[in-house]
Amino acid sequence: MDIQYKNDILETIIDSAYEWIVVVDTYGEIVYMNKNYCQFLEIDRNDAIGKHVTEVIENSRMHIVATSGKEEIADLQYIKGNYMIANRIPIFSEGKLIGALGTVIFRDTKEWNKMNSHIKSLMPKLQTYLQDWDENSGAKYTLQDIKSVSQPITDLKEKVKNIASGDISVLIRGESGTGKELFAHSIHQLSARSHQPFIKVNCGAIPEHLLESELFGYEEGAFTGAKKGGKKGKFLLAHGGTIFLDEIGDMPLNMQVKLLRVLQEKEVEPVGSVKPLAVNVRVIAATNRPLEKMIEEKRFREDLFYRINVITLKIPPLRDRPEDIIHLTDYFLDKISMRAGKRITMIDEEVRNVFYQYNWPGNLRELENVIEAAVHLAEGDRITLRALPDSLTGDPKILIGQLSLKEILEETEKRIIVTTLEQVNQDKQKAAKALGISKSSMYEKIKKYALE
Repeated sequence: MDIQYKNDILETIIDSAYEWIVVVDTYGEIVYMNKNYCQFLEIDRNDAIGKHVTEVIENSRMHIVATSGKEEIADLQYIKGNYMIANRIPIFSEGKLIGALGTVIFRDTKEWNKMNSHIKSLMPKLQTYLQDWDENSGAKYTLQDIKSVSQPITDLKEKVKNIASGDISVLIRGESGTGKELFAHSIHQLSARSHQPFIKVNCGAIPEHLLESELFGYEEGAFTGAKKGGKKGKFLLAHGGTIFLDEIGDMPLNMQVKLLRVLQEKEVEPVGSVKPLAVNVRVIAATNRPLEKMIEEKRFREDLFYRINVITLKIPPLRDRPEDIIHLTDYFLDKISMRAGKRITMIDEEVRNVFYQYNWPGNLRELENVIEAAVHLAEGDRITLRALPDSLTGDPKILIGQLSLKEILEETEKRIIVTTLEQVNQDKQKAAKALGISKSSMYEKIKKYALE
């Protein structure tokens, strides 16, 4: 039996296996994936080979096993809406670790339920627990959730892969809506702490007088209204895992001092406690504020800045990566159309040109909101300029080059009439008077623009 013949038989057996199978090298890159797994993930095998496993399989730990050499048996893994049971086995050759083999034994919890009535009775409770843990203590996003075709974001994703395995602090900087939280989740997912809690704290959303007890917790009887038995703070909840301090530039100075002590001493002191508690967390912080300027103005501590700014990830705004605008537009359109139950198949070229010219101060978040509004306002199966919100087309300059002068004037006139009618509760006579035109002219324009 020649080698090729043996290989063909072996590959046929593996491809037909009930289990889903994936093999990665020590870099975490996929070197083999069987046909059943590829079909489930809806990916072509040739596209999967060579990619980092986290870009193909959500919540994967294959890359960790491929470097640690420690097997993980019967581990629950959440893939495409289901909890599945995965085995991860390190592969050795002549005593040297060369990669890892992963198999998914049960395709979803329904198949697991059929196998054991006792487990079946426990599954609802288990799933409720896992869902609660995921919502409150788990990272939800991976690098594959960061949709981009631009080189700067591609470089950032590579940087994340390089720094994730360490325990060093990371500061993520970028304007509002650029996706800072997605990068924070991705770092945690790629780290050795990925099976431990991921706790997010929005430093700007918690009232100043509650921030200390939220971060560090409190003892029973620490203050009026304190819970019986006290409360664990976010740092203790994140013990062993990662704490994400979002909007850290909004943290008041007195709390910055206490946070610095926690980072230096690696211990927290709950409100009302007489002794500190050791804590082991990795800190990822994010901000859209100019921290260097705030340091000069004595609004942010310089020593805290250097403590959190060991590695910096600077996410460029959407306007600086125009190639991502159309890519994200199509991605959001598909996602939102499906969710809204509408079949939108086309975006007018004039709309795409407006998107390119617009400044996007709200970045990806604003683009997604604009697409969502346009999907609901669209007439038929295409998005036209009329479906865009006023924030994009309210400035006539944006329409120059997209529409003729007559069309720009008509679009502007229509918006003025709509706004005036809203201000006078749709009273056409009052609107006509406010605009200095006759009542008959008002009715003609309402009819012309189909405002009734």
